Amino acid sequence: MAEAHQAVGFEFTVRPDGADIKLSQEVIKNIYLSGVTAWRKRAIQFKNGVLAGVYPASPSSWLIVVIAMISTLLLYFIGILFCSILKQCSQKWTKEEQHAILFATLLWLFLIYLLRYSLKALLSYHAWIFESHGKMSSSTKLWLSLIKMFSGRRPLLYSFQASLPRLPLPSVDDTIDRYLESVHALLDDKRYKQMETLANDFRNTSAPQLQRYLLLKSWWATNYVSDWWEEYIYLRGRSPIMVNSNFYVMDLLYITPTQRQTARAGNVVHAMLQYRRKLERGEHAPLRALGIVPMCSSQMERMFNTTRIPGIETGATRPQRVNMCLHPMLCYVQCYLLNIVQHLSDRKHLVVYHRGRFFQVWLYTGGRHLLPSELEMQFQRILNDTSEPQPGELKLAALTAGNRVPWARARLKYFSQGVNKASLQAVESSAFFLTLDDEAQGYDPAKTGSLDGYAKSLLHGKCYDRWFDKSFTLISYTNGKMGINTEHSWADAPIIGHMWEYVLATDCFHLGYTEEGHCKGDVNKGIPPPARLEWQIPKECRETIETSYVLAKQIADDVDFHGCLFSEFGKGLIKKCRTSPDAFIQLALQLAQFRDQGGFCLTYESSMTRMFREGRTETVRSCTSEAVAFVRAMEEEDKTNGTRLELFRKAADKHQNMYRLAMTGSGIDRHLFCLYIMSKYLRMDSPFLKQVLSEPWKLSTSQTPQQQLNLVDINKFPRYVGAGGGFGPVADDGYGVSYIIVGEDLITFHISSKFSSSETDSFRFGQNIRKAMLDIQTNKPGYSKSFFLF
Repeated sequence: MAEAHQAVGFEFTVRPDGADIKLSQEVIKNIYLSGVTAWRKRAIQFKNGVLAGVYPASPSSWLIVVIAMISTLLLYFIGILFCSILKQCSQKWTKEEQHAILFATLLWLFLIYLLRYSLKALLSYHAWIFESHGKMSSSTKLWLSLIKMFSGRRPLLYSFQASLPRLPLPSVDDTIDRYLESVHALLDDKRYKQMETLANDFRNTSAPQLQRYLLLKSWWATNYVSDWWEEYIYLRGRSPIMVNSNFYVMDLLYITPTQRQTARAGNVVHAMLQYRRKLERGEHAPLRALGIVPMCSSQMERMFNTTRIPGIETGATRPQRVNMCLHPMLCYVQCYLLNIVQHLSDRKHLVVYHRGRFFQVWLYTGGRHLLPSELEMQFQRILNDTSEPQPGELKLAALTAGNRVPWARARLKYFSQGVNKASLQAVESSAFFLTLDDEAQGYDPAKTGSLDGYAKSLLHGKCYDRWFDKSFTLISYTNGKMGINTEHSWADAPIIGHMWEYVLATDCFHLGYTEEGHCKGDVNKGIPPPARLEWQIPKECRETIETSYVLAKQIADDVDFHGCLFSEFGKGLIKKCRTSPDAFIQLALQLAQFRDQGGFCLTYESSMTRMFREGRTETVRSCTSEAVAFVRAMEEEDKTNGTRLELFRKAADKHQNMYRLAMTGSGIDRHLFCLYIMSKYLRMDSPFLKQVLSEPWKLSTSQTPQQQLNLVDINKFPRYVGAGGGFGPVADDGYGVSYIIVGEDLITFHISSKFSSSETDSFRFGQNIRKAMLDIQTNKPGYSKSFFLF
């Protein structure tokens, strides 16, 4: 592969009788077609920008308004024709026609803004989300009708962005009261009284000033949380992002469409390119709650062609990173002195890693995407390449797995010029990163722990065979299984899940494979082979690479992971008792936590705030006083089933209300986080905020959404379900739990902790979750045999 000759566009030869220039028609044709494709893409993007900019109106509505105005004037001038000289009339007509068009255009723009702000006002109504399921009020029905009327027809992906409301800023009193309520069950009377004193001191001293500045920011910025959340939670850490920040997404649980590694990679990469093209053109339908209420799509913009650039943090007076998110050891992206996420508009290649070598693969030929069969050929060429890694190349990507500052310094010192700079630029500017792994992975019911090994491989691999800074690394295994490792700063899990659902459905139900397991379609063998990237890595840099690898390996080896497939029942049975599946699972997690640790802890559940413009997430504090009362009742023999059922209902209703408050901008933690950042800017010390933001999340949970696109009927194809994804342990002595409600009869749990902790055990916690689910369903074993919920 390394010695393969690359295509040459022209040949310039000097001879005794003069110079001779020979042009390659094939290459010139490709250059021409590439240019045509680029201009066509720009035209489509411009058109979609106009359509999204005037939505919910349309350019045709402008034409209708203009025609109406001119028709009115025409009727007026017909009368004038009988009373004036034709010359005078024509002069006046020309002038009045121009005024009519201008007036019609201004009227049209006014109507656009009227429709848009009317829709924004309608979308600011959130009472519907607090209504009981199946009991919609008349006002909500009227509201939904108005939403439908103002939403227009066939919206593009970003059509609703300008109509989405801003994230509301809660009052300080409401936030503090909700915070105190959330910790009441976790603190003894003495500690709670101390926290209440701190909270009231903050409420009466610095809070009003901080709130005023934050209110000003909420008026000025599109979203008062998102920019600070990305910078101070994701981009200002110095610790490794591998395991601590990045998360993973698994393949289909039961189905592997083909056992051929390169064929599966060919189809999946081609499907990703199709998704990216639709994304760039805005052709994906916007996601909507209830199928009607639009959600923000801004996170999708940076899915492809994106990377984190490491740097060295400066400016000691800047606010410090805080422990407020799902992963307390999240870290920065910096451009040496600045922390950035670099997004490029259009990239036509990807970089592939295989057995310690990096290859650049072009994704276009003749102005079109490579076909799946052509991509399969390119990947097979890489597998067939027998060249050895260059010195330092094998573990080069370990730099992205270690501490950020050494990586930033190495990048500046060793990768800022020459071939290293060119090769690094190829990696960082690629559409995404692909690893052709040399192992087989996936879920196998016959092999105990197969799901555990699969998850750990996706989460960290060998610590040097994923480029953890890329927006995502696609991983292809030798048995045809796939998976994704995702960098967290640019987006949250539902965004990459949206793309992955499209890709899996396209791979299995549209592209397909031949009987031999190869990609369908003819192959153009004249396509230039992948180009091997060149590196010149000095000894000092290799030592830095090894240091990063050793640290990353220690982190990876400490991950205790367990995948639990709960198939005794699913959301179908839970919904029959008129209970939210999420509330049911969260209460089961609280019961499992109590049994595992002998007590309760601060619990994090991630909730989305994408009903607001540029919204990301909010925290639901799941360990409520009602949940604690229910769990204690489950463990006390003298409590009757009726009492437990009553406490269960109260705890579930409380959880649902907390979740709804978080979704509608009335959560606790993002507001306190922003008040803390503001206090650091103003150099105002707050013991209350410092205490709140230092509290550890010993149980961190998240639900991964399924069937966002509804491209596959899982009732008809029950084996075509995904296994979801997960993340690394959050606290040194705590658990991270990601759960996925798969169809009607399956729930998967991805549980992580640390081997180094004597207090945790992921397998044990999985068993406790299973037992808690069953105990809530039927009643605790050993007591009466009467059913508890079902």
